[in-house]
Amino acid sequence: MSRQLVHLIDDDWEVREALSFLLRTVGLDVQPHADGAAFLEALPGLRPGCIVTDIRMPRLTGLKLQERLAAARCRWPVVVITGHGDVEACRAAFRNGAADFLTKPVDEQVLIDTVQAALATLDGMLAAESGSASSRERLGRLSQREAEILALIAEGRSTKEIARALAISPRTVDTHRAHIAEKLETTSVAEMVRLQLVGADR
Repeated sequence: MSRQLVHLIDDDWEVREALSFLLRTVGLDVQPHADGAAFLEALPGLRPGCIVTDIRMPRLTGLKLQERLAAARCRWPVVVITGHGDVEACRAAFRNGAADFLTKPVDEQVLIDTVQAALATLDGMLAAESGSASSRERLGRLSQREAEILALIAEGRSTKEIARALAISPRTVDTHRAHIAEKLETTSVAEMVRLQLVGADR
């Protein structure tokens, strides 16, 4: 994967500079943003990363930013930072899906550990999404008849049972099974079943 990225959102220029420098010292790419509204405007063209955001900013607060991200179905991990921390703000941040909630002045090592843990979560999520996309692409290669046979294979039906159910010959079923294996790039029945379940969840 490319170098891990942190989107740092804070309206205080000095804070952005200080935290950007800190995170870059441990090998992370950092893309600073002046506020949540500016980040949202740029979001469609941004590379996935961990979002580190201040909670009190002009135009759009960190909590409102989380709400907008949820509405946009952006699941990148969010670490919320504030110098005005209180119990209710903390609860709201976690309700909105925050990976963590840190108060200023932020302990440098705690911030680094928190961001790296969030990035590990993001890596796993992106890998799973990539695997699902690949599975859907392979399933899309199947003809309607092949998809029907795959569904019956997933039910545990034998070749003869499939042939009876579809009123075709066992040899025709075997031919379709060969084509299914070729298109799905696997001869494993277990893998075929897994892929069929991915298709059923679409």
